[in-house]
Amino acid sequence: MQIYVFYIQYFKPKELKLNILKDYFCGSTNFKMNFHSILTSWYSVNKRILPWRSSKNPYNIWLSEIILQQTQVKQGQPYYEAFLANYPTVKSLAEASETEVLNLWQGLGYYSRARNLHFTAKHITENLNGEFPKNYKSLLDLKGVGDYTASAIASICYEEPVAVVDGNVYRVLSRYYGIDTPINSTEGVKQFKKLAQSLLPSSNFGDYNQAVMEFGSQQCKPQSPNCELCPFASSCKAYATGTVKSLPVKLKKIYVTKKYFNFLVFDSNDHKTSLEQRTEKGIWQQLYQFPLIETADSVSEKEFLIRLSESNIIKEPLQKLLLFNAEDIIHKLSHRELHIKFWILKTETVARNAVKWADINNYPVPAVIERFIKNFYN
Repeated sequence: MQIYVFYIQYFKPKELKLNILKDYFCGSTNFKMNFHSILTSWYSVNKRILPWRSSKNPYNIWLSEIILQQTQVKQGQPYYEAFLANYPTVKSLAEASETEVLNLWQGLGYYSRARNLHFTAKHITENLNGEFPKNYKSLLDLKGVGDYTASAIASICYEEPVAVVDGNVYRVLSRYYGIDTPINSTEGVKQFKKLAQSLLPSSNFGDYNQAVMEFGSQQCKPQSPNCELCPFASSCKAYATGTVKSLPVKLKKIYVTKKYFNFLVFDSNDHKTSLEQRTEKGIWQQLYQFPLIETADSVSEKEFLIRLSESNIIKEPLQKLLLFNAEDIIHKLSHRELHIKFWILKTETVARNAVKWADINNYPVPAVIERFIKNFYN
């Protein structure tokens, strides 16, 4: 590569030199082949041994891709293995209850993924004779399956020539080609998809897609990539121009709102508490929580007692009120920052939505409540 660039620099006429460089940064056939060969050679040596990589079963690939959305491999792999152990086929997943699925998903967050997973399993079982769609376009019709997941399943399972574009791919391509179009803009999505598609090899599309994602995850990392040891160091535009840290470009984050949650943890003399299911739409839909009082700001015990008396939640005499956490627990979500207090209410009995403490682990709850339960009860 260095010899070729030297040849361009010193021996080619200016017009031809510009055309060669244009081809280089726009993915001409020669450079496309070079990009592909370097990438796949790196992948053959450095790829991680992961359970879903030994499978071409669309159920396994679909399950892994849904779990790994917004989740790192080391966190997601135990969940993947647990789901396969409990639900080895799409039919067995469809036959599970939503509560069972949510309970197994507990701790991964973004629970809409689990609800969509269950809905789609039932749809495939009941309406598609248990068979996954066999091409990219049909896969997009499945709930919870977008461009990336459809591309991954189609290329890995069916060798369809469709490029995957996830966060890792955005990072590799934006740095290698020096592209500063925001990756979360409409223009950026189209531009990177087109570029990724143009770089596909003539065969082995699934392996290539996994290679570029693995390269972004393990080599072209978001923070402090080791560019000096990168096989693309001599041809990466970001490395040459010192813009590695600034790429890829993202539009500014949307405004994050703060909310103040006060959970009422009943602890009765007969070892019961109260749980209620969230039915309204939202990230915690269908999950269980303790009764909730939301306030405009973090409140003191005196202020909370006033709100508690106004809420009409307690139907029995209150023996004692204790604040479990003196400092607010801050739980960050994509668009919200929750400031949470857990108030322990000692009562003789629980009047409504009573649950035995011994059975509480049977109910799927948000991660922040799961951590509280482990600290308080288990």
